[in-house]
Amino acid sequence: MIARDLHQNILEDWDKKKAIVLLGPRQVGKTTLIKNLVEGKKVLFLNGDDPQTRLQFSNANFTFLKNTVADYDVIVIDEAQRIENIGITAKMLVDAKLDKQFILTGSSSLDLGNEINEPLTGRKWEHQLFPLSWQEVSKHYSFAVAHNRLEEFLVYGLYPEVVTESKKQKILLELAGSYLYKDILELANIKKPDLLMKLLNALALQVGSEVSYNELAKILGVDRVTVVNYIDLLEKVFVIFRLHPYSTNQRNEITAKPKIYFYDNGIRNAIIGQFNPLQNRQDVGALFENFFISERIKKLSYAGFYGKTHYWRNTQKAEIDFLEILENEITAYEIKYNPKKQVRFTKSFTEQYHPKETIVIHSGNFWEYL
Repeated sequence: MIARDLHQNILEDWDKKKAIVLLGPRQVGKTTLIKNLVEGKKVLFLNGDDPQTRLQFSNANFTFLKNTVADYDVIVIDEAQRIENIGITAKMLVDAKLDKQFILTGSSSLDLGNEINEPLTGRKWEHQLFPLSWQEVSKHYSFAVAHNRLEEFLVYGLYPEVVTESKKQKILLELAGSYLYKDILELANIKKPDLLMKLLNALALQVGSEVSYNELAKILGVDRVTVVNYIDLLEKVFVIFRLHPYSTNQRNEITAKPKIYFYDNGIRNAIIGQFNPLQNRQDVGALFENFFISERIKKLSYAGFYGKTHYWRNTQKAEIDFLEILENEITAYEIKYNPKKQVRFTKSFTEQYHPKETIVIHSGNFWEYL
């Protein structure tokens, strides 16, 4: 089993005084991580995907709850977003000070966030688990082996089963079907699943580029509000994330259009049905950019980074791929797959913002920053 960096972070919050909430897309290894954490303890596992569990724990009274958990040290509620009023249920259990660790996992912040944020205010530690990270893979297999598999990771991504099994395309195509979007289709009551897939395809083809909601609306034949709502939903089930442009209201800066990236290259490639090797692709730069930025997001999240991430572009089309901003200090990254490509940071950015550091990322040094 590949050890997860989040393991130690969760252990540090293991105090039985608050619930632990673990969010992340389906199939990234949340259940495996939890089972590893609770090894040797008396554990009650409840699955929110199970209709009987949903029936019993929706609006359950305290006496029933107390009796149910009495004989266990740890209570794990998997896919908790599927259980109605789970936040109130968890609040009752935490407030009762039963000397037990409660863990809630969810593959969507769509309902779980709404359900638990208010009832569990001040009563939870929240963590997010991503697909495997470069750091986790290189620790497990060795740096040399991981580096030799870079092209594989750029094409097939880093979902645990994809990394460890041979039938990579089959696994990814299954994931990129309705299974990955199960929570959107069921919880958000999506009436046009075909539209969702068409939108994903359009976003996959534009990865790393500025996205116009209006243009997407025209392509898909829907209104702008529908496009924005669907993108919000895809973000809440951890399929994509947005980088918003950085601006201090300079008149020549782009301030409206976000860039959209996928948390996993393999999911992106499965959506467009493109698993060709790098030498036969026109999108190597976009793949490497998506890979590095998503890996950097993982690293920052696990490290407890509380700053902000952006990109920058002005109306003259000068651009910086990725910015990390912490306490008014800016680290700027330009990302190019080819290490021989000459890269200069535009003066219109450096003279205006005086970044703390400017870093050129390429296939020959990316690991130093992951």
